[in-house]
Amino acid sequence: MAISLSSELLSQPQQWQLLLLLALVSLVLLKRRLSNKGLKLPPGPARAPILGNLHQLGVLPHRSLRDLAWKHGPVMQLQLGTVRTVVVSSAEAAREVMKTHDKDCCTRPVSPGMKRLSYGLKNVGFAPYGTYWHVMRKFFVVEIFGVRHVEAAWHARQHQVEKLMSTLSGFAGEPVALKEHILSLADGIIGMLAFGDMYNSDKFPHHKNLEHVLEEAIHMQASFSAEDYFPNIVGRLVDQITGLASRRERIFKQLDTLFEIIIEQHLDPQRVKPRNGDLVDRLIDLWKDNSSTLNITRDHLKGNIFRVQDEIRAVVGGNERVRPDDLAKMFYLKMVVKETLRLHPPAPMLLPREAMRDIRIGGYDVLAKTRIYMNVWAIGRDPATWTDDPEDFELTPFGAGRRICPTLSMSTATVEFTLANLLYNFEWALPEGIMVSMQEEGKVIPLLKTPLLLVPTPYRHI
Repeated sequence: MAISLSSELLSQPQQWQLLLLLALVSLVLLKRRLSNKGLKLPPGPARAPILGNLHQLGVLPHRSLRDLAWKHGPVMQLQLGTVRTVVVSSAEAAREVMKTHDKDCCTRPVSPGMKRLSYGLKNVGFAPYGTYWHVMRKFFVVEIFGVRHVEAAWHARQHQVEKLMSTLSGFAGEPVALKEHILSLADGIIGMLAFGDMYNSDKFPHHKNLEHVLEEAIHMQASFSAEDYFPNIVGRLVDQITGLASRRERIFKQLDTLFEIIIEQHLDPQRVKPRNGDLVDRLIDLWKDNSSTLNITRDHLKGNIFRVQDEIRAVVGGNERVRPDDLAKMFYLKMVVKETLRLHPPAPMLLPREAMRDIRIGGYDVLAKTRIYMNVWAIGRDPATWTDDPEDFELTPFGAGRRICPTLSMSTATVEFTLANLLYNFEWALPEGIMVSMQEEGKVIPLLKTPLLLVPTPYRHI
């Protein structure tokens, strides 16, 4: 009987191949169960076949995951496709990840999309932990975003803020959508610091094109990529069918062309190099010796507005503009900025980390190769952390440890300086009959779904 059954299977290859596949899958599942025996893995919601918990992420993952954490705890394990994932939603657990076990989980998981757009993970933000990351991290912290260069960047900030003040003065008494003007300011500052004064001049007519392509790249990163959760031929095939792969390649080629133009302009021997140089100049210098965005959450500022204005105007006095050295005296302004970043962090989930070895977080075993997310949006709203002291600011909107955002000083200085000038030079009011909606949209960088409209009235300096 057994011989006849074997003969029948051998005569029908598809059947015995399926049988072999089932046997292999059973062995893999058995091995996984045995290897997890005795471990105290983090709790989490039940998983759906194939998808795991992907369907539970929702339109705004930071909110969906906060709701799941209320049910399953601040250290929660999910299965996103084939990727084992842990989500941390408490300050204590986040401290364990970013301080206690910082060295054990400071690498980045590989994202096929970012791997392509960053020229094989050459971007310091996405580079895996290792020698290259160490060298480039030190270069950016010291040579680009160090205190000395933050101070040297005041020229770019003042120039762009002057443009913004002039533009807003033309809207006196009329509603204005601040978002686009703030994004334009951020683009101008970053462009000047990265590419020099040519960025906003006739010498670089590709300015608007580069701005458009970079914005498209950010939107693409917010799109669902199957290969991020199924890093195999299945994920690649799905991304090809949906058109994401071809879209990614098109954006890469457009960026590559624009970057080549910028590099060639900087290599031109006839070009007059500025005294301090820009980002490209310093990268070229580094290259010859041997590549933040800034999201300004101004739309979210609310409450305490009059106290901030009183402080700013008392410090500045009768001067026409806020000076850089005035900021050191504006303590309440700094607290308002911190409170805004706590409630509305630029990146609610931060960039993911990956455990390089087995560790324990919150008393649970987190296995090597596990992807780790910090839900800083949920941490910033955790009643166990934030009690009745509104001025007790201990927050991590820019991350911490080895992977803390190197643009922290630059970003904070830009936000404070711009906000101080906006509040000093204008009185602000809502248009008649308009209410503020705090409903968000966007997965990577949530923004207000309904743009904030405000009416600026120029303030008469005494």
